[in-house]
Amino acid sequence: MNVLTTTVVAFGLTASIAAAQDFDLPKQLSWTAYDTGSAGYNQAVAIGAALQDATEVNLRVLPGKNDVSRTEPLRQGRVEFSATGVGGSFMAQEGVFDFGAENWGPQPIRVLLANNGGAINLAVGVAGDLGIETYADLKGKRVSYIVGAPALNVNTEAYLAYGGLTWDDVERVDFGGFGASWTGLIEGQVDAAFASTNSGKAYEAEAGPRGLFWPPIDPEDTDGFARMQEVAPFFNINKAKVGATIDGTDGYQGAGYAYPVLTAIAATDEGLVYNMTKAMVELFPKYDGNSPGIGGWALDKQNMEWVVPYHEGAIRYFKEVDAWSDTAQAHNDKLVQRQEALTAAWEATKAANPSDWEAAWSEARRKALKDGGFSVVF
Repeated sequence: MNVLTTTVVAFGLTASIAAAQDFDLPKQLSWTAYDTGSAGYNQAVAIGAALQDATEVNLRVLPGKNDVSRTEPLRQGRVEFSATGVGGSFMAQEGVFDFGAENWGPQPIRVLLANNGGAINLAVGVAGDLGIETYADLKGKRVSYIVGAPALNVNTEAYLAYGGLTWDDVERVDFGGFGASWTGLIEGQVDAAFASTNSGKAYEAEAGPRGLFWPPIDPEDTDGFARMQEVAPFFNINKAKVGATIDGTDGYQGAGYAYPVLTAIAATDEGLVYNMTKAMVELFPKYDGNSPGIGGWALDKQNMEWVVPYHEGAIRYFKEVDAWSDTAQAHNDKLVQRQEALTAAWEATKAANPSDWEAAWSEARRKALKDGGFSVVF
């Protein structure tokens, strides 16, 4: 099933041949990214423009409405890379939510780089005309749910949990994509939606008739944050400096995680990944500052011990520039072993052909993780 939108951002070939020789990349590259107007999409466009200016490479950025539509072309080999989030990386690796369906399963995702800037938060924004001050105030309100986007929905659930709520405490409103959910907030169809604070849609909401408010995360509320991490362990408390309603202020005390994350699959050619990683790092000065929050792609902001393993091609580059350690390698090896354990459990479950697939896979994956000495999440 291809639910990828047909919009394509293409960049011309105006670069010098000398510069192009620095990176051994094909003249045509394709990424999937978040919906148009999102921070992930805007940053991919900015990176593509820098690639165009410095090389002969033409980067197409194909927006996908949800995690599945961004990951499906990657799985099929129709794009080389995906600028995604925790859904298309961590949750795809884990084989959970939409990726736990029988036609999916745990994916051999590999990371090249991730935006760990800390300048932005990833949060649930609420319409400014409601008088909401805390996430607990969302009780009984209309909250967006994106079909086919488990990362967005788990993140929303995590913020609800911080406020002591669940989906049962709010009115869930389904949308077909990220952009549609924020259009719904602006137009009064829903009261709260999840996004990065620097999303174009968040800025639209700020300027819209209802306005926008980000309820805060109190660093002293350890119980609330513990509830949040039980749902989404990848969150960290963070004070954002960039975003709608935030720019030019002292900042917004909330939470965040790496976003976007540039991914490939394990089988992607090592040389291609090496050169893409090299281009991302060495062209950073050319795209830094060209999209809100884009500074987090810098090499010195990379977390080499994240929750999804790095690709061998990326590691090869990191070793060349002394950005890789024995500790990082050991951590990466453990993550690869985690993926292998999940894949083996998946194949065994498929072979058993259970009548209740969801229950069987849930039990099998948790057992495989526990037996392998890995942390059990979801």
